[in-house]
Amino acid sequence: MSFKVVFHGELEFFLKMESGLKGEFYCRRVSPLKDVIESLGIPHTEVGAILLDREEKDFRFLPESGQTIDVFPLTPPVDITRPTLLRPEPFDRVAFVADVNVGKLARLLRVAGFDTAYRNSWNDSTIASLAAEESRIVLTKDRDLLKRRIIRYGRLVRAIRPWDQLEEVIHFFGLENMIQPFRICPSCNVLLERVSKEDILDSLEPLTRLFFEDFTICPSCKRIYWAGSHYSKVLLRLDRIRRGGFLH
Repeated sequence: MSFKVVFHGELEFFLKMESGLKGEFYCRRVSPLKDVIESLGIPHTEVGAILLDREEKDFRFLPESGQTIDVFPLTPPVDITRPTLLRPEPFDRVAFVADVNVGKLARLLRVAGFDTAYRNSWNDSTIASLAAEESRIVLTKDRDLLKRRIIRYGRLVRAIRPWDQLEEVIHFFGLENMIQPFRICPSCNVLLERVSKEDILDSLEPLTRLFFEDFTICPSCKRIYWAGSHYSKVLLRLDRIRRGGFLH
């Protein structure tokens, strides 16, 4: 009993990183393809298509002796609202959950207007359960987390710097037109509400009272936000991401 699995694109890179293997692997045990793929260090969330003689197969497929299976990565932009054979139950909205390895990315996603669940105390089981229960995309640098069966969509974040990570995620999932800056509290992941200056006057520093008129407040933590000196810099960076292509 032996069949061949050929990995294409970025998946070949994963294979080399994990085991030193090249893009082809001969398997001599009968196992579902998901188990074979993940035993070589490639999370199922990185796989976009599995083909046998140009016919698509799902993760449960059991190859037969002599067959050659081609495994392809996801191709950006990935539309999580479109059903596929590997992911027949798509999401109806874009929402994320991040682990502690990409905590700064979680905050930037909130700044850009994306619902992103995050607590640095959450373990892998909590994150996986939240992803399954609330239909969230998992963002992490932990391959083992993404191998959990209940996770449907995820991204093993490649970039190192948080702003580069944000660019990577937005372009990978094709979210350029969904960027809505400063609508979510970066600390609480709660929608901000407009508040009149008069209602918060006692909470403002003298110069802030003098130079600013428009304010929002987080209904959860009560932090107050306004278009301070950082505001235009953040908008410029987000606009650059919005106009860019997939770079990673």
